[in-house]
Amino acid sequence: MACVLLFSRLLPFSHRLRGTTFCLLSLFLSYLCYCSIFSDGSVMPKSADPTSGCQRADRAKRRPQDPVPCLLPPGARRSAARPRAERRRPPAPRAVRNDTPSPPMSHLKFGNKKLPNAIIVGVKKGGTRAVLEFIRIHPDVRAAGTETHFFDRNYDRGLEWYRGLMPRTLESQITMEKTPSYFVTKETPRRISAMAQDTKLIVVVRDPVTRAISDYTQTLSKTPDLPSFQDLAFENQSLGIVDMSWNAIRIGLYALHLENWLRYFPLAQIHFVSGERLITDPAGELARVQDFLGLKRIVTDKHFYFNRTKGFPCLKKPESSGSPRCLGKSKGRTHVQIDRDAIEQLRDFYRPYNVKFYEMVGHDFKWE
Repeated sequence: MACVLLFSRLLPFSHRLRGTTFCLLSLFLSYLCYCSIFSDGSVMPKSADPTSGCQRADRAKRRPQDPVPCLLPPGARRSAARPRAERRRPPAPRAVRNDTPSPPMSHLKFGNKKLPNAIIVGVKKGGTRAVLEFIRIHPDVRAAGTETHFFDRNYDRGLEWYRGLMPRTLESQITMEKTPSYFVTKETPRRISAMAQDTKLIVVVRDPVTRAISDYTQTLSKTPDLPSFQDLAFENQSLGIVDMSWNAIRIGLYALHLENWLRYFPLAQIHFVSGERLITDPAGELARVQDFLGLKRIVTDKHFYFNRTKGFPCLKKPESSGSPRCLGKSKGRTHVQIDRDAIEQLRDFYRPYNVKFYEMVGHDFKWE
């Protein structure tokens, strides 16, 4: 209305102006009217995006069914047709070639590989695997899964090779491994002492007669054409002469092997586990092992149950597993039947060695 009133007042004397002046005045008045209509801020601003003002003007004047096109500056029509989100989308980053493969998540582990603080050094068929599997459920114990045979077969590979076989452990955790043949290998005590004199040693012992029969049973399962137990155990069975060169017999001479170990380690650094009590009272034996290693007694009787089929204790079902965990099929295997006279002859043979062993360790294992 302001533009109309202003134009009506100027009209009486506009006829006196020349035609050119009239045209200029008309254009000026049109501009004033345009500014008055869009005085609410919808005048197209000076912006890097020439379409933003037109879009606001379109929204102000647009009807739902009758859109009014907005005049755009030259070259701006194509960009105005694109959605705002698309116009503001940043350019896609340039692909950077990287030939180095990303490590798998399984490699992102904590801790360091350390030489073992404790080693289960023997004896074969005494229960070493059971002790290792039972003690490794303790959160402060990490153990190598396989027998390393470093100190008896792979010593020339060096300590760094040996360290590489160990699991990663935190500073507060104990690293362990078990190789039962260490106990009867002459060079092993000296080599372990050279690595670390404070290494703690665990020896799982068992009635040497029962142990020898178990050893033979395992070998027979792998070598069916093996000679009979009596043929291997005796040089002359009628005279009761035992063949001490047979490995199954020699391992049970615990007192002789222990003498070699005591040359390099004090008795206080060696813990003896009863293979018999490990079956009847696994929690009690594991409590003593934890005390020896300086661990809190976390592995208790609540972790075990007795498997009547195998005749051996098993670990109860962990929360993260769907079934209880027993040792392998070879554990609890039925022994070969041996002549009663042969067993009595072997008991007579081992008796003096057993008595000496009891005296050395200060404990009677009652193998008679």
